[in-house]
Amino acid sequence: MERVYIGMGSNLAAPAEQLREALKALGQLPHTRLSGVSSFYVSDSLLPGQPRYTNAVAALDTALEPLALLDALQAIENGQGRERLERWGPRTLDLDILLFGDRLIDEPRLKVPHYHMQARAFVLYPLAELAPGITLADGRALDGLLAACPFEGLERL
Repeated sequence: MERVYIGMGSNLAAPAEQLREALKALGQLPHTRLSGVSSFYVSDSLLPGQPRYTNAVAALDTALEPLALLDALQAIENGQGRERLERWGPRTLDLDILLFGDRLIDEPRLKVPHYHMQARAFVLYPLAELAPGITLADGRALDGLLAACPFEGLERL
């Protein structure tokens, strides 16, 4: 089993409820155990004019391979009404693999550590709740990423 961190976000159709439903689904994945979840945070959308997001990070211990887990996460998103109309559009649910054990993954469908996570307070601060002091597989320390990405704009629920 490997420890995997999943970034979670929603800004449509009762976002906090979307995250709670996703957590139930994550807990039912085969060969996987939900081992923790951060607080929920509210943040502004990265794009103007969109509703605010509710975000969290979940910790999983899984025996699934990365692309099998990705497929399972996308099935959960689809089951909760995710429509992929535009890359950065509003969504009922977004589940991203942030870290997968100590693996560096560079596949057409999956990049781990998740690209841009270093600039996203709504990812870093929830991750720090679950894995304080962690060093990413690419050698970056979470503490250093936090220092460069202020808490501004986040509201803990």
